[in-house]
Amino acid sequence: VQLQASGGGLVQAGGSLRLSCVASGDISSSYNMGWFRQAPGKEREFVAAIDWTGVRTYYADSVKGRFTISKDIAKNTVYLQMNRLKPVDTAVYYCAIDICGVIPTAEPNDYDYWGQGTQVTVSS
Repeated sequence: VQLQASGGGLVQAGGSLRLSCVASGDISSSYNMGWFRQAPGKEREFVAAIDWTGVRTYYADSVKGRFTISKDIAKNTVYLQMNRLKPVDTAVYYCAIDICGVIPTAEPNDYDYWGQGTQVTVSS
């Protein structure tokens, strides 16, 4: 299973970006997906997750109301729409797949495969 994340970049505070993550390989459509981020010198933290149906979502309090996670099941792709970005959102963003999960989870250890990360930089 491979995950390819894209869509990162440099944006001013208040701006928007949309991240994409495409899953490929030996994988069925029944998996949960999540986004995490890691800023320099900090631990990886949960951002958002979505269940395999694309209906149930889960957000970190720090992004709730600003970020939206969605999923295109036919394309095996998950998106993270990020609005009203802040400098504190600057980090490398990673997508991940939870093969066995029933509900979306914020725990990194529950995820089985990880993408390579995409850099998001928000300037003040």
